[in-house]
Amino acid sequence: MLFSQPSPSPTHRASTFLHRAQLSSLNAPFFFTTNSNRIFHVFAIKEKHHLYGHTTSRKLQVQDFLQTAVTARSSEKHEALEKFQRNEETQTISEFNHLLMSLVSADEFELASNLKSNLSSFGLIPNDWTYSIFVNFYCKKNDPTEAKSVLDYMLDNGFEPNVATLTTLINTFCENGRLQDAFKVFDIMSSIGCEPTINTYNCLLKGLCYVGRVEEAYDLMGSIKKSSMKPDIYTYTAVMDGFCKVGRIHEAFELLCEAIEMELSPNAVTYNTLFNGYFKEGRPLRGFGLLRRMRARECKPDYITYSTFLHGLLKWGKMKAALSIYKEMIETGFRVDERMMNTLLRGLCRWSREEKELLKDVRNVFEEMRQRNYTVCPDAYDLVVEALCSGRDMEKGFEILTEMITIGYSPKTFTFNVVIKSLCAIGEVDRALAVFKVMHKNRDPRGIPFNALINQLNRKGRLLEARFVYAIALKRGVVPKSKPSKYLIVHHK
Repeated sequence: MLFSQPSPSPTHRASTFLHRAQLSSLNAPFFFTTNSNRIFHVFAIKEKHHLYGHTTSRKLQVQDFLQTAVTARSSEKHEALEKFQRNEETQTISEFNHLLMSLVSADEFELASNLKSNLSSFGLIPNDWTYSIFVNFYCKKNDPTEAKSVLDYMLDNGFEPNVATLTTLINTFCENGRLQDAFKVFDIMSSIGCEPTINTYNCLLKGLCYVGRVEEAYDLMGSIKKSSMKPDIYTYTAVMDGFCKVGRIHEAFELLCEAIEMELSPNAVTYNTLFNGYFKEGRPLRGFGLLRRMRARECKPDYITYSTFLHGLLKWGKMKAALSIYKEMIETGFRVDERMMNTLLRGLCRWSREEKELLKDVRNVFEEMRQRNYTVCPDAYDLVVEALCSGRDMEKGFEILTEMITIGYSPKTFTFNVVIKSLCAIGEVDRALAVFKVMHKNRDPRGIPFNALINQLNRKGRLLEARFVYAIALKRGVVPKSKPSKYLIVHHK
Protein backbone atom coordinates (compact mmCIF):
# COMPACT_ATOMS: atom_id res chain seq x y z
CA MET A 1 0.00 0.00 0.00
CA LEU A 2 1.34 3.39 -0.98
CA PHE A 3 -0.89 5.23 1.49
CA SER A 4 -2.18 4.08 4.84
CA GLN A 5 -5.64 5.54 5.18
CA PRO A 6 -8.60 3.93 6.88
CA SER A 7 -10.87 4.77 3.95
CA PRO A 8 -9.28 4.78 0.50
CA SER A 9 -9.44 8.22 -1.10
CA PRO A 10 -9.67 8.63 -4.88
CA THR A 11 -6.00 9.60 -4.95
CA HIS A 12 -5.18 6.47 -2.98
CA ARG A 13 -7.06 4.31 -5.47
CA ALA A 14 -5.16 5.96 -8.32
CA SER A 15 -1.88 5.23 -6.57
CA THR A 16 -2.83 1.63 -5.92
CA PHE A 17 -3.66 1.18 -9.58
CA LEU A 18 -0.08 2.15 -10.38
CA HIS A 19 1.22 -1.02 -8.74
CA ARG A 20 -0.21 -3.05 -11.57
CA ALA A 21 -0.18 -0.49 -14.35
CA GLN A 22 2.00 -1.53 -17.27
CA LEU A 23 2.45 0.43 -20.44
CA SER A 24 1.38 -1.56 -23.42
CA SER A 25 0.76 -0.80 -27.06
CA LEU A 26 -2.75 0.48 -27.63
CA ASN A 27 -5.07 -0.22 -30.52
CA ALA A 28 -5.31 3.49 -31.09
CA PRO A 29 -2.41 5.88 -30.68
CA PHE A 30 -3.25 8.75 -28.35
CA PHE A 31 -1.95 12.28 -28.55
CA PHE A 32 -2.08 14.40 -25.41
CA THR A 33 -1.45 18.05 -24.79
CA THR A 34 -1.53 19.85 -21.46
CA ASN A 35 -3.21 22.77 -23.16
CA SER A 36 -6.65 23.16 -21.52
CA ASN A 37 -8.42 24.17 -24.74
CA ARG A 38 -10.29 20.99 -24.97
CA ILE A 39 -7.58 18.65 -25.49
CA PHE A 40 -7.41 15.37 -27.19
CA HIS A 41 -7.32 14.17 -30.77
CA VAL A 42 -7.92 10.48 -31.14
CA PHE A 43 -7.02 8.36 -34.13
CA ALA A 44 -7.63 4.69 -34.63
CA ILE A 45 -5.86 2.84 -37.42
CA LYS A 46 -7.89 -0.24 -38.17
CA GLU A 47 -6.48 -1.34 -41.48
CA LYS A 48 -3.17 -0.84 -43.22
CA HIS A 49 -4.49 1.37 -46.03
CA HIS A 50 -7.62 2.73 -44.32
CA LEU A 51 -8.28 5.44 -41.74
CA TYR A 52 -11.47 4.47 -39.94
CA GLY A 53 -11.93 2.04 -42.83
CA HIS A 54 -11.88 4.76 -45.49
CA THR A 55 -10.07 4.95 -48.77
CA THR A 56 -7.82 7.89 -49.53
CA SER A 57 -10.46 9.13 -51.97
CA ARG A 58 -13.11 9.21 -49.25
CA LYS A 59 -10.80 11.11 -46.93
CA LEU A 60 -10.18 13.74 -49.59
CA GLN A 61 -13.91 14.09 -50.18
CA VAL A 62 -14.49 14.73 -46.47
CA GLN A 63 -11.63 17.26 -46.38
CA ASP A 64 -13.11 19.14 -49.33
CA PHE A 65 -16.52 19.19 -47.64
CA LEU A 66 -15.02 20.50 -44.39
CA GLN A 67 -13.26 23.35 -46.19
CA THR A 68 -16.61 24.34 -47.70
CA ALA A 69 -18.53 23.99 -44.42
CA VAL A 70 -16.05 25.91 -42.28
CA THR A 71 -16.11 28.94 -44.57
CA ALA A 72 -19.87 28.83 -45.22
CA ARG A 73 -22.35 31.07 -43.44
CA SER A 74 -24.32 29.48 -40.64
CA SER A 75 -27.48 29.23 -42.74
CA GLU A 76 -25.58 27.41 -45.51
CA LYS A 77 -23.77 24.82 -43.38
CA HIS A 78 -26.67 22.36 -43.11
CA GLU A 79 -27.34 22.68 -46.82
CA ALA A 80 -23.69 21.84 -47.49
CA LEU A 81 -23.93 18.74 -45.27
CA GLU A 82 -27.11 17.55 -46.96
CA LYS A 83 -25.54 18.06 -50.38
CA PHE A 84 -22.45 16.10 -49.36
CA GLN A 85 -24.58 13.23 -48.06
CA ARG A 86 -26.56 13.13 -51.29
CA ASN A 87 -23.48 13.12 -53.50
CA GLU A 88 -21.25 10.92 -51.32
CA GLU A 89 -23.50 8.24 -49.88
CA THR A 90 -22.43 7.01 -46.45
CA GLN A 91 -22.53 3.23 -46.79
CA THR A 92 -20.66 1.95 -43.74
CA ILE A 93 -20.46 2.85 -40.06
CA SER A 94 -16.75 3.52 -40.58
CA GLU A 95 -17.56 6.19 -43.15
CA PHE A 96 -20.14 7.68 -40.80
CA ASN A 97 -17.63 7.69 -37.93
CA HIS A 98 -15.00 9.38 -40.05
CA LEU A 99 -17.37 12.14 -41.13
CA LEU A 100 -18.66 12.66 -37.59
CA MET A 101 -15.18 12.75 -36.08
CA SER A 102 -14.03 15.21 -38.73
CA LEU A 103 -16.89 17.55 -37.83
CA VAL A 104 -16.16 17.25 -34.11
CA SER A 105 -12.45 17.89 -34.65
CA ALA A 106 -13.30 21.00 -36.69
CA ASP A 107 -15.57 22.25 -33.84
CA GLU A 108 -18.56 22.14 -36.18
CA PHE A 109 -20.80 21.10 -33.30
CA GLU A 110 -24.11 22.03 -34.88
CA LEU A 111 -23.40 19.95 -37.97
CA ALA A 112 -22.04 17.11 -35.85
CA SER A 113 -25.20 17.17 -33.73
CA ASN A 114 -27.36 17.11 -36.85
CA LEU A 115 -25.43 14.15 -38.26
CA LYS A 116 -25.51 12.31 -34.93
CA SER A 117 -29.28 12.69 -34.58
CA ASN A 118 -29.77 11.29 -38.12
CA LEU A 119 -27.74 8.13 -37.52
CA SER A 120 -30.79 5.84 -37.67
CA SER A 121 -31.79 7.18 -41.09
CA PHE A 122 -28.60 5.71 -42.57
CA GLY A 123 -29.62 2.21 -41.52
CA LEU A 124 -26.25 1.81 -39.76
CA ILE A 125 -25.53 0.22 -36.40
CA PRO A 126 -23.23 2.28 -34.15
CA ASN A 127 -20.13 0.58 -32.79
CA ASP A 128 -17.63 1.26 -29.99
CA TRP A 129 -15.95 3.97 -31.99
CA THR A 130 -19.24 5.75 -32.76
CA TYR A 131 -20.05 6.10 -29.08
CA SER A 132 -16.49 7.12 -28.28
CA ILE A 133 -16.89 9.98 -30.76
CA PHE A 134 -20.13 10.93 -29.01
CA VAL A 135 -18.22 11.13 -25.72
CA ASN A 136 -15.54 13.26 -27.36
CA PHE A 137 -18.24 15.45 -28.91
CA TYR A 138 -19.79 16.32 -25.56
CA CYS A 139 -16.39 16.81 -23.95
CA LYS A 140 -15.38 19.31 -26.61
CA LYS A 141 -18.66 21.09 -25.95
CA ASN A 142 -17.69 21.15 -22.27
CA ASP A 143 -20.66 19.03 -21.27
CA PRO A 144 -19.06 16.18 -19.30
CA THR A 145 -22.39 15.23 -17.69
CA GLU A 146 -23.85 14.28 -21.08
CA ALA A 147 -20.58 12.60 -22.07
CA LYS A 148 -20.80 10.49 -18.90
CA SER A 149 -24.37 9.49 -19.85
CA VAL A 150 -23.06 8.20 -23.19
CA LEU A 151 -20.32 6.29 -21.37
CA ASP A 152 -22.87 4.71 -19.02
CA TYR A 153 -24.92 3.63 -22.05
CA MET A 154 -21.83 2.08 -23.61
CA LEU A 155 -21.05 0.08 -20.49
CA ASP A 156 -24.66 -1.03 -20.00
CA ASN A 157 -24.87 -2.29 -23.58
CA GLY A 158 -21.58 -4.13 -23.88
CA PHE A 159 -19.53 -1.53 -25.71
CA GLU A 160 -15.89 -1.07 -24.72
CA PRO A 161 -14.52 2.47 -24.38
CA ASN A 162 -10.77 2.75 -24.90
CA VAL A 163 -8.25 4.56 -22.74
CA ALA A 164 -8.33 7.65 -24.97
CA THR A 165 -12.09 8.06 -24.56
CA LEU A 166 -11.98 7.61 -20.80
CA THR A 167 -9.01 9.95 -20.42
CA THR A 168 -10.80 12.61 -22.46
CA LEU A 169 -13.76 12.45 -20.08
CA ILE A 170 -11.52 12.48 -17.00
CA ASN A 171 -9.74 15.54 -18.34
CA THR A 172 -12.99 17.40 -18.99
CA PHE A 173 -14.26 16.70 -15.48
CA CYS A 174 -10.92 17.90 -14.09
CA GLU A 175 -11.02 21.10 -16.10
CA ASN A 176 -14.39 21.83 -14.55
CA GLY A 177 -13.14 21.15 -11.04
CA ARG A 178 -15.29 18.01 -10.71
CA LEU A 179 -12.65 15.77 -9.20
CA GLN A 180 -15.10 13.33 -7.64
CA ASP A 181 -16.65 12.61 -11.04
CA ALA A 182 -13.19 12.33 -12.62
CA PHE A 183 -12.14 9.69 -10.09
CA LYS A 184 -15.41 7.81 -10.65
CA VAL A 185 -14.47 7.48 -14.32
CA PHE A 186 -10.98 6.42 -13.23
CA ASP A 187 -12.55 3.69 -11.09
CA ILE A 188 -14.50 2.53 -14.15
CA MET A 189 -11.18 2.05 -15.94
CA SER A 190 -10.07 -0.26 -13.15
CA SER A 191 -13.32 -2.22 -13.15
CA ILE A 192 -13.25 -2.92 -16.92
CA GLY A 193 -9.52 -3.66 -17.03
CA CYS A 194 -8.57 -0.56 -19.02
CA GLU A 195 -5.03 0.41 -18.08
CA PRO A 196 -4.49 4.16 -17.60
CA THR A 197 -1.62 5.85 -19.38
CA ILE A 198 0.66 8.56 -18.01
CA ASN A 199 -1.67 10.99 -19.80
CA THR A 200 -4.54 9.79 -17.62
CA TYR A 201 -2.54 10.47 -14.48
CA ASN A 202 -1.43 13.84 -15.79
CA CYS A 203 -5.08 14.84 -16.11
CA LEU A 204 -5.73 13.82 -12.51
CA LEU A 205 -2.67 15.74 -11.34
CA LYS A 206 -3.85 18.86 -13.14
CA GLY A 207 -7.31 18.43 -11.69
CA LEU A 208 -6.03 18.06 -8.13
CA CYS A 209 -3.86 21.16 -8.50
CA TYR A 210 -6.73 23.08 -10.07
CA VAL A 211 -8.79 22.71 -6.88
CA GLY A 212 -5.82 23.37 -4.61
CA ARG A 213 -5.17 19.78 -3.50
CA VAL A 214 -1.47 20.14 -4.19
CA GLU A 215 -0.25 17.77 -1.49
CA GLU A 216 -2.40 14.97 -2.91
CA ALA A 217 -1.03 15.72 -6.37
CA TYR A 218 2.53 15.59 -5.06
CA ASP A 219 1.84 12.26 -3.30
CA LEU A 220 0.31 10.82 -6.46
CA MET A 221 3.33 11.96 -8.45
CA GLY A 222 5.54 10.17 -5.91
CA SER A 223 3.54 7.00 -6.50
CA ILE A 224 3.98 7.38 -10.26
CA LYS A 225 7.75 7.61 -9.79
CA LYS A 226 7.80 4.36 -7.79
CA SER A 227 5.77 2.48 -10.41
CA SER A 228 6.77 1.11 -13.78
CA MET A 229 5.01 4.09 -15.35
CA LYS A 230 7.52 6.92 -15.48
CA PRO A 231 6.48 10.58 -15.28
CA ASP A 232 6.96 12.79 -18.31
CA ILE A 233 7.55 16.53 -18.49
CA TYR A 234 3.78 17.18 -18.39
CA THR A 235 3.62 15.33 -15.07
CA TYR A 236 6.22 17.66 -13.60
CA THR A 237 4.65 20.73 -15.18
CA ALA A 238 1.24 19.95 -13.68
CA VAL A 239 2.57 19.69 -10.13
CA MET A 240 4.91 22.67 -10.58
CA ASP A 241 1.93 24.74 -11.62
CA GLY A 242 0.06 23.57 -8.52
CA PHE A 243 2.90 24.64 -6.25
CA CYS A 244 3.17 28.03 -7.95
CA LYS A 245 -0.56 28.68 -7.52
CA VAL A 246 -0.29 28.24 -3.75
CA GLY A 247 2.87 30.32 -3.41
CA ARG A 248 5.37 27.46 -3.10
CA ILE A 249 7.66 28.54 -5.91
CA HIS A 250 10.78 27.07 -4.27
CA GLU A 251 9.31 23.56 -4.41
CA ALA A 252 8.23 24.13 -8.00
CA PHE A 253 11.79 25.10 -8.91
CA GLU A 254 13.13 21.94 -7.22
CA LEU A 255 10.81 19.89 -9.41
CA LEU A 256 12.22 21.64 -12.49
CA CYS A 257 15.73 20.67 -11.42
CA GLU A 258 14.60 17.09 -10.79
CA ALA A 259 12.98 16.86 -14.23
CA ILE A 260 16.22 18.00 -15.85
CA GLU A 261 18.19 15.46 -13.79
CA MET A 262 15.84 12.77 -15.15
CA GLU A 263 16.84 13.92 -18.65
CA LEU A 264 13.40 15.30 -19.38
CA SER A 265 13.25 18.42 -21.55
CA PRO A 266 11.29 21.28 -19.99
CA ASN A 267 9.26 23.20 -22.57
CA ALA A 268 7.99 26.78 -22.62
CA VAL A 269 4.85 25.73 -20.72
CA THR A 270 7.02 24.34 -17.92
CA TYR A 271 9.00 27.54 -17.57
CA ASN A 272 5.88 29.67 -17.89
CA THR A 273 4.51 28.17 -14.67
CA LEU A 274 7.59 29.50 -12.87
CA PHE A 275 7.31 32.94 -14.46
CA ASN A 276 3.74 33.07 -13.17
CA GLY A 277 4.85 31.86 -9.75
CA TYR A 278 7.52 34.55 -9.38
CA PHE A 279 5.03 37.17 -10.56
CA LYS A 280 2.49 36.14 -7.91
CA GLU A 281 5.16 36.17 -5.20
CA GLY A 282 6.18 39.72 -6.13
CA ARG A 283 9.59 38.67 -7.44
CA PRO A 284 9.22 39.20 -11.20
CA LEU A 285 12.90 40.11 -11.69
CA ARG A 286 13.71 36.42 -11.13
CA GLY A 287 12.31 35.98 -14.62
CA PHE A 288 15.58 37.19 -16.17
CA GLY A 289 17.35 34.19 -14.65
CA LEU A 290 14.66 31.90 -16.04
CA LEU A 291 15.10 33.40 -19.50
CA ARG A 292 18.83 32.65 -19.32
CA ARG A 293 18.09 29.07 -18.25
CA MET A 294 15.65 28.61 -21.13
CA ARG A 295 18.15 29.85 -23.69
CA ALA A 296 20.93 27.74 -22.19
CA ARG A 297 18.74 24.68 -22.77
CA GLU A 298 17.70 25.92 -26.23
CA CYS A 299 14.10 26.29 -25.12
CA LYS A 300 12.57 29.16 -27.05
CA PRO A 301 10.38 31.57 -25.04
CA ASP A 302 6.88 31.85 -26.48
CA TYR A 303 4.30 34.62 -26.38
CA ILE A 304 2.95 33.45 -23.01
CA THR A 305 6.49 33.56 -21.58
CA TYR A 306 7.00 37.16 -22.57
CA SER A 307 3.50 38.41 -21.76
CA THR A 308 3.51 36.76 -18.31
CA PHE A 309 6.95 38.22 -17.59
CA LEU A 310 5.99 41.68 -18.83
CA HIS A 311 2.72 41.64 -16.90
CA GLY A 312 4.57 40.74 -13.70
CA LEU A 313 7.14 43.50 -14.15
CA LEU A 314 4.42 46.07 -14.82
CA LYS A 315 2.33 44.88 -11.89
CA TRP A 316 5.22 45.37 -9.48
CA GLY A 317 6.40 48.67 -10.96
CA LYS A 318 9.67 47.46 -12.48
CA MET A 319 9.38 49.89 -15.37
CA LYS A 320 12.90 49.84 -16.78
CA ALA A 321 12.95 46.04 -16.75
CA ALA A 322 9.47 46.02 -18.33
CA LEU A 323 10.69 48.37 -21.04
CA SER A 324 13.57 46.05 -21.92
CA ILE A 325 11.25 43.03 -22.16
CA TYR A 326 8.77 45.05 -24.22
CA LYS A 327 11.53 45.96 -26.68
CA GLU A 328 12.65 42.33 -26.84
CA MET A 329 9.08 41.24 -27.58
CA ILE A 330 8.81 43.75 -30.42
CA GLU A 331 12.17 42.67 -31.87
CA THR A 332 11.12 39.01 -31.65
CA GLY A 333 7.91 39.75 -33.54
CA PHE A 334 5.41 39.31 -30.71
CA ARG A 335 2.53 41.74 -30.28
CA VAL A 336 2.02 43.29 -26.86
CA ASP A 337 -1.69 43.51 -26.10
CA GLU A 338 -3.57 46.77 -25.70
CA ARG A 339 -4.02 46.53 -21.94
CA MET A 340 -0.33 46.00 -21.23
CA MET A 341 0.67 48.73 -23.69
CA ASN A 342 -1.52 51.18 -21.76
CA THR A 343 0.00 50.05 -18.45
CA LEU A 344 3.53 50.41 -19.84
CA LEU A 345 2.74 53.85 -21.27
CA ARG A 346 1.35 55.11 -17.95
CA GLY A 347 4.34 53.78 -16.05
CA LEU A 348 6.87 55.35 -18.41
CA CYS A 349 5.11 58.71 -18.19
CA ARG A 350 5.30 58.67 -14.39
CA TRP A 351 8.96 57.63 -14.37
CA SER A 352 9.81 60.33 -16.92
CA ARG A 353 9.04 62.99 -14.29
CA GLU A 354 12.39 62.11 -12.73
CA GLU A 355 14.19 60.55 -15.70
CA LYS A 356 13.66 62.72 -18.75
CA GLU A 357 15.56 60.31 -21.02
CA LEU A 358 12.46 58.08 -20.90
CA LEU A 359 10.48 60.67 -22.89
CA LYS A 360 11.77 59.11 -26.10
CA ASP A 361 10.28 55.77 -25.03
CA VAL A 362 7.01 57.48 -24.10
CA ARG A 363 6.77 58.81 -27.66
CA ASN A 364 7.73 55.46 -29.19
CA VAL A 365 5.19 53.44 -27.20
CA PHE A 366 2.45 55.99 -27.88
CA GLU A 367 3.17 55.93 -31.63
CA GLU A 368 3.30 52.13 -31.62
CA MET A 369 -0.20 52.07 -30.12
CA ARG A 370 -1.43 54.48 -32.77
CA GLN A 371 0.02 52.35 -35.57
CA ARG A 372 -1.71 49.26 -34.20
CA ASN A 373 -5.02 51.13 -33.81
CA TYR A 374 -5.00 50.39 -30.09
CA THR A 375 -7.26 52.48 -27.87
CA VAL A 376 -5.20 54.70 -25.59
CA CYS A 377 -7.16 55.00 -22.34
CA PRO A 378 -8.02 58.51 -21.04
CA ASP A 379 -5.66 58.45 -18.04
CA ALA A 380 -2.79 57.37 -20.31
CA TYR A 381 -3.58 60.32 -22.61
CA ASP A 382 -3.47 62.66 -19.60
CA LEU A 383 -0.09 61.33 -18.52
CA VAL A 384 1.38 61.53 -22.04
CA VAL A 385 0.34 65.18 -22.35
CA GLU A 386 1.82 65.93 -18.91
CA ALA A 387 5.07 64.09 -19.70
CA LEU A 388 5.60 65.86 -23.01
CA CYS A 389 4.77 69.31 -21.67
CA SER A 390 6.95 68.82 -18.61
CA GLY A 391 9.70 67.65 -20.95
CA ARG A 392 9.31 70.90 -22.95
CA ASP A 393 7.93 69.17 -26.03
CA MET A 394 5.01 71.58 -26.12
CA GLU A 395 4.18 71.11 -29.80
CA LYS A 396 3.61 67.38 -29.35
CA GLY A 397 1.89 67.84 -25.99
CA PHE A 398 -0.54 70.41 -27.40
CA GLU A 399 -1.19 68.21 -30.43
CA ILE A 400 -2.08 65.21 -28.25
CA LEU A 401 -4.28 67.34 -25.97
CA THR A 402 -6.20 68.53 -29.03
CA GLU A 403 -6.49 64.92 -30.26
CA MET A 404 -7.74 63.84 -26.86
CA ILE A 405 -10.52 66.45 -26.83
CA THR A 406 -11.43 65.69 -30.47
CA ILE A 407 -12.08 62.00 -29.79
CA GLY A 408 -14.34 62.88 -26.86
CA TYR A 409 -12.11 62.46 -23.82
CA SER A 410 -12.26 65.05 -21.05
CA PRO A 411 -8.74 65.84 -19.83
CA LYS A 412 -8.20 66.20 -16.09
CA THR A 413 -7.87 69.67 -14.59
CA PHE A 414 -4.29 68.80 -13.69
CA THR A 415 -3.53 68.11 -17.37
CA PHE A 416 -4.98 71.45 -18.46
CA ASN A 417 -2.94 73.19 -15.78
CA VAL A 418 0.30 71.60 -16.92
CA VAL A 419 -0.40 72.62 -20.52
CA ILE A 420 -1.36 76.22 -19.65
CA LYS A 421 1.62 76.75 -17.36
CA SER A 422 4.00 75.18 -19.88
CA LEU A 423 2.63 77.37 -22.68
CA CYS A 424 2.90 80.48 -20.52
CA ALA A 425 6.48 79.57 -19.62
CA ILE A 426 7.52 79.71 -23.28
CA GLY A 427 5.41 82.78 -24.07
CA GLU A 428 2.70 80.94 -26.05
CA VAL A 429 -0.06 82.98 -24.44
CA ASP A 430 -2.55 82.65 -27.34
CA ARG A 431 -2.51 78.89 -27.10
CA ALA A 432 -2.69 79.10 -23.32
CA LEU A 433 -5.82 81.27 -23.59
CA ALA A 434 -7.36 78.84 -26.08
CA VAL A 435 -6.86 75.98 -23.61
CA PHE A 436 -8.18 78.16 -20.76
CA LYS A 437 -11.39 78.88 -22.69
CA VAL A 438 -11.95 75.16 -23.19
CA MET A 439 -11.27 74.18 -19.60
CA HIS A 440 -12.68 76.85 -17.27
CA LYS A 441 -16.33 75.87 -17.62
CA ASN A 442 -17.77 73.13 -15.40
CA ARG A 443 -14.55 72.69 -13.44
CA ASP A 444 -13.50 73.46 -9.91
CA PRO A 445 -12.14 77.04 -10.25
CA ARG A 446 -9.56 76.40 -7.52
CA GLY A 447 -7.63 74.22 -9.93
CA ILE A 448 -7.44 76.73 -12.78
CA PRO A 449 -4.07 78.54 -13.18
CA PHE A 450 -5.47 82.12 -13.25
CA ASN A 451 -2.24 83.55 -11.84
CA ALA A 452 0.00 82.13 -14.58
CA LEU A 453 -2.28 83.46 -17.30
CA ILE A 454 -2.65 86.94 -15.77
CA ASN A 455 1.10 87.27 -15.25
CA GLN A 456 1.88 86.26 -18.83
CA LEU A 457 -0.79 88.57 -20.26
CA ASN A 458 0.63 91.41 -18.18
CA ARG A 459 4.11 90.73 -19.55
CA LYS A 460 2.75 90.78 -23.09
CA GLY A 461 0.96 94.05 -22.45
CA ARG A 462 -2.41 92.49 -23.14
CA LEU A 463 -4.15 94.21 -20.27
CA LEU A 464 -7.76 93.80 -21.45
CA GLU A 465 -7.33 90.05 -21.70
CA ALA A 466 -5.67 89.98 -18.28
CA ARG A 467 -8.71 91.79 -16.86
CA PHE A 468 -11.00 89.34 -18.67
CA VAL A 469 -9.28 86.37 -17.01
CA TYR A 470 -9.33 88.14 -13.64
CA ALA A 471 -13.07 88.85 -14.01
CA ILE A 472 -13.79 85.21 -14.78
CA ALA A 473 -11.87 84.21 -11.67
CA LEU A 474 -13.88 86.58 -9.48
CA LYS A 475 -17.11 85.38 -11.08
CA ARG A 476 -16.15 81.79 -10.22
CA GLY A 477 -15.44 82.75 -6.60
CA VAL A 478 -11.64 82.88 -6.79
CA VAL A 479 -9.51 85.93 -6.00
CA PRO A 480 -6.19 85.50 -7.85
CA LYS A 481 -3.02 86.71 -6.19
CA SER A 482 -1.94 88.22 -9.50
CA LYS A 483 -3.80 91.35 -10.58
CA PRO A 484 -4.16 92.83 -14.05
CA SER A 485 -1.59 95.58 -14.50
CA LYS A 486 -2.92 99.12 -14.64
CA TYR A 487 -0.09 100.25 -16.84
CA LEU A 488 1.57 98.82 -19.89
CA ILE A 489 4.77 97.13 -18.85
CA VAL A 490 7.64 98.08 -21.14
CA HIS A 491 10.57 95.70 -21.19
CA HIS A 492 13.88 97.51 -22.01
CA LYS A 493 16.54 95.64 -23.85
